[in-house]
Amino acid sequence: MIRINGLVKNYKLFRVLRGLNMNISRGDVYGFLGTNGCGKTTTMNILCNIVPKDAGEISFENSEIRIGYLPESPALFGYMNGFEYLNYIGSCCDYQGNTKERTAEVLELTGMYANAQRYIKGYSRGMTQRIGIAAALYANPDLLILDEPTSALDPEGRAEVMEIIKKLGNAGATIILCTHILTDVERVANKVGIIRQGVMAVEASLTDLKKMFGKGNAVTVLLKGESDAVSVLNGIDIVERVLVEQYGDITVQAKDGVSEAELFYKTVTTLASKQIVPEGVWFKRLTLEQIYLGINNGYYLPYNQTGGYMQ
Repeated sequence: MIRINGLVKNYKLFRVLRGLNMNISRGDVYGFLGTNGCGKTTTMNILCNIVPKDAGEISFENSEIRIGYLPESPALFGYMNGFEYLNYIGSCCDYQGNTKERTAEVLELTGMYANAQRYIKGYSRGMTQRIGIAAALYANPDLLILDEPTSALDPEGRAEVMEIIKKLGNAGATIILCTHILTDVERVANKVGIIRQGVMAVEASLTDLKKMFGKGNAVTVLLKGESDAVSVLNGIDIVERVLVEQYGDITVQAKDGVSEAELFYKTVTTLASKQIVPEGVWFKRLTLEQIYLGINNGYYLPYNQTGGYMQ
């Protein structure tokens, strides 16, 4: 749907985007991640034609697409109620259908119909974000861009907003979700792009991303007291390596092609055969947070499945 090649943006002498590449397919819920100042908001502003690019190409699936954009801190008219504000949005975007019906529809979708008679100035932060999403959705956009939609929300408000995003994604909406809350991305996104120093460090589906950053399945073993467990585990034929982690947890990593179930079974039965009883054994799965922190600290590189780590 959207292909970005070599995108460059400078602010005076500071180069924010240094040749960004990005690919978003129709129906993607795309987690767009990076540290503050890395160029995420600049990229979104360029996509929305708010600021001009200095170089690079942006191509869309169609010659024209409709974009709905919720900025990080939306400025809404507090003297209006929800109905009035969304009817106003309908007139601004020249909505061709029945404005009152569309207003009611997006209010229902975002769970705000019951509060639509209240003035916006009296809304909670979560209610404000939901009205902002309703406004961004109003014209049935081809692409919905959400910049930190759950920032400063309490857990209940965050859960409500994420449920809306999940519902939209399940319905086939194309969404760019920019957030620092990585558990939210894991919950709703199917694809992730991590930007670092103005370029795309890695872009892949969540499933492929986790494969890229680890070789083989792994389990964690928790032991109480001293034992020769490490040497015992190193002797298992399907084990690639055994690592003693912080706090004494032991990570047992399988060789390529070994399933989680086989590794788990061999680990438990081998320890039992040596009268070593662990306090716990569980699957160790790489999290998006671990990948993200590793990339931004420059020490975690994706495994390229051909025998080495990508530089």
